Amino acid sequence: MVNKASKLVEDLAENKLTVAAAESCTGGLIASEIISIPGASEVLNESFITYSNEAKSTLIGVDPCAIEKYGVVSAEVAREMSRMAAIRANADLGISSTGIAGPDGGTEKTPVGTVFISASLKTDDGFRTEVKELHLTGDRNEVRAKAADEAIDLATACIPK
Repeated sequence: MVNKASKLVEDLAENKLTVAAAESCTGGLIASEIISIPGASEVLNESFITYSNEAKSTLIGVDPCAIEKYGVVSAEVAREMSRMAAIRANADLGISSTGIAGPDGGTEKTPVGTVFISASLKTDDGFRTEVKELHLTGDRNEVRAKAADEAIDLATACIPK
């Protein structure tokens, strides 16, 4: 079985594409998985751990109004994180994660395990962006690992075959 990050790195290299990640709840796991694969240095431009709302705005340029309007754990913020990561890192593909890994911090509206992931691929006329809402179970580290795994899958699916 091919490791998911291996497939992503292979597909990026075959298509001469680069990637950048903007991670909140996964805290660097997406980039770590990519970096664990030989050849990653050819495709990974940068990775941002944007755990705080301020970091999302100052490091990658997420509009603070979007965070205020939609909430930091939202499809809109995940979408902007992936797009802005690609722009800031001058990469072809941006990957993002934002969510609540637990064990606390959840609400009735946004329970623990709610994660939004996104992948934005640069195209000739802008970006093509996919966002996925996840409802994950497990302890904090299991939620983080599952979210990173899902984000890598989503990013791989965005690469032209």
